[in-house]
Amino acid sequence: MNVKTVIVLLVLALATVFALVCVLLTRGRAPSTCQHQPPEQQDTDDGQSLVFADLTPEEMAQVVRYLQGSLGVQLVDASRAKPSDNCIASVDLQVPAKAEVLLFLDGGGARPRREALAVLYFGNQPDPNVTEYVVGPLPTPVYHRDVTVQKYGGKVPYHRRPVTGKEYLDINALIQRELRKAPGFLAACCESDGTDLAILTTAPRGFKSGDRVTWFVLFHSVAGTGYYLSPVGLEVLVEHGDLRVSRWQLRQVFYNGQYFPSMGDLEDVFVTNLLEVIRIEKPQGETVLGSMRPRHLPGPPGPLQYEPQGPRYSVQDNRVTFQGWSIVFGMNPNSGPRLFDIRYHGERIVYELSLQEALALYGSNCPGGMLTRYLDGSFGIGRFAYELVRGLDCPYTATYVDRHYLVESETPKTNQNSLCIFEHDAALPLRRHFSDTQSLYYGGLRKNTLVIRAISTLINYDYIWDFMFHSSGAVEVRVHATGYISSSFLHGRGTDYGNRVGPHTLGTMHLHHIHYKVDLDVDGQLNTLETQDMGYELVKDPWSMQNTIERLYLRRKRLEREDEAAFPLNAPMPRYISFASPKPNKWGHLRSYRIQIDSFAGEHLPASSPMERSISWGRYQLAVTRRKEEEPTSTSIYNQNDPWMPTVAFADFIDNETITNEDLVAWISVGFLHIPHAEDNPNTVTVGNGVGFFLRPYNYFDEDPSVDSPDSVYFSGEQDAGACRANPLACLPATAACTPQLPPFLYGGFLNL
Repeated sequence: MNVKTVIVLLVLALATVFALVCVLLTRGRAPSTCQHQPPEQQDTDDGQSLVFADLTPEEMAQVVRYLQGSLGVQLVDASRAKPSDNCIASVDLQVPAKAEVLLFLDGGGARPRREALAVLYFGNQPDPNVTEYVVGPLPTPVYHRDVTVQKYGGKVPYHRRPVTGKEYLDINALIQRELRKAPGFLAACCESDGTDLAILTTAPRGFKSGDRVTWFVLFHSVAGTGYYLSPVGLEVLVEHGDLRVSRWQLRQVFYNGQYFPSMGDLEDVFVTNLLEVIRIEKPQGETVLGSMRPRHLPGPPGPLQYEPQGPRYSVQDNRVTFQGWSIVFGMNPNSGPRLFDIRYHGERIVYELSLQEALALYGSNCPGGMLTRYLDGSFGIGRFAYELVRGLDCPYTATYVDRHYLVESETPKTNQNSLCIFEHDAALPLRRHFSDTQSLYYGGLRKNTLVIRAISTLINYDYIWDFMFHSSGAVEVRVHATGYISSSFLHGRGTDYGNRVGPHTLGTMHLHHIHYKVDLDVDGQLNTLETQDMGYELVKDPWSMQNTIERLYLRRKRLEREDEAAFPLNAPMPRYISFASPKPNKWGHLRSYRIQIDSFAGEHLPASSPMERSISWGRYQLAVTRRKEEEPTSTSIYNQNDPWMPTVAFADFIDNETITNEDLVAWISVGFLHIPHAEDNPNTVTVGNGVGFFLRPYNYFDEDPSVDSPDSVYFSGEQDAGACRANPLACLPATAACTPQLPPFLYGGFLNL
């Protein structure tokens, strides 16, 4: 062995000893706990955002007490009210007029009066109707005024009211009484006496204005699983329009492709062996379609998003701020999430961004499926936004916010932790470049986004509502659909309307269409709609005149009237559509925000349909109208039960008024066609089932505003990229080497059901 070899072995031995000593010294030493730092100082609004704040439980209770003592009629708690009673259906914030709010926010004017909107069902009077009152001022109301005629042009007919939980209970009791008339059939078809069958409503309820006749679909129900994939083939039609529950009747029965006048008639046909019965064994919990129970033991935990020094955003009351963004958030119990006064670096970009409606329209060869057009706002998109599951619905360390509502009760209820706010690392550069010519450098910025999220469970479907705010000044709005598909009993040519997903289950095709209101105020209230797109022009080559070239050029157009700005669903639309301010940026272009829609919607209901006007917002992928205080929403909760004479018809908003230098609103429809397939069992996945739109700055700034982000990274070939002073990413081993402080997992989402 020569001297060189001995030296090498000694060096290796010393290195091994040193490594072992390091291991022994650090063994058992836990990483330090992450120390939260306060977020960067954000501007304060001195409580101005509270002008948009949802009602507190105390305010709701005060409104109820005031109405009980001031209307001069007996009010029954809606949770037990019969159709022939008077009751308070809901109490929500009456959003002040925009002019009053802007005078307060921007002009130093008085704070607008805080008021509530109360919806009452008056069934115990000669002319039953639905009446809406504005009640105020809060917190101690002393007045109320009837705004029904002002809003809708007349009283709202009583049959248009949404179905209450008490009404469903009475309908279910009627159905159970009727099922007892066919014991032999139920035992043969379903191994049931009827009491263990789940009953699912459809909508709308009839074929003409004034009808209140509903098909109900029956399913096998197994505790702990979704019953929506286990139809038994039985559907019943119930007439429930009379004010007296005792006069409600079961009008028709459907089973396996045949119609019968009653359950008794169905039983008679069964007894005489003239009925083809498809025997369906009662599903067991372990094998039932739609079971979401885990099939394997838990594995090691996956990646966890956490904030080494605490959240970089700040939430105060109903306002969140983050790296120049300021957003006011809330929740309408009917229409769902709503945002107000969205600003970036102090400048208002959007006055209101709110969900309006979610339509699910089905096809089937069974009556319940072929008739169904759910307008989810009438069921309660915000009301049914339940508690979010920490670590799955939202990041474990997100900020969770309670939401309160008063619907079908005299007592306010709380959906705790039903809205979450978090910063999301998309694991994708927002922008980057690696320079390998001239000078050598790398520059980039992570795509970190502020997310405001809620999730609504509307019978079988779960809708994930996301509002995202990027450091480029862009706003992104997305909705993902998950949950259970709805299904019909497979019979006849059922596969003309979907795919078979179980022994007797047809996954019925349907479309989801979602509607949003976007009141953009781009560098002020007065905006104009501009479009840009591409074209080719054939020109002679300037340097070789004997040749021609197809030159790409820009087509610009200003849209002058509402009819020009109503773009039919699925029709070609200019690729660039922008709300433009009259003021230019540094480079002489009008400061603008572009609307970019990401959707693959199905076809809209034919205009010949008698109920099409109730969802006429779905005619358009984008419609831009002049903003009017009397056109606050594109639909109404009353449209579901009377789509033939809609209380609000969006088509009437488009009356060809001028839209040049006006306060404008963009109404945006997104959606997708869903043809259920085997992989929708047990649940529809969010992958590929997300749609939405962007609001993107277009010449609004003089450069990309993300250049001011504190997260920017730049280092050159001459620098030591591993040095913290040159590259903030190199600081992470020191600044992020800590254990997050995870709160205990708690869940109370089942408490208010």
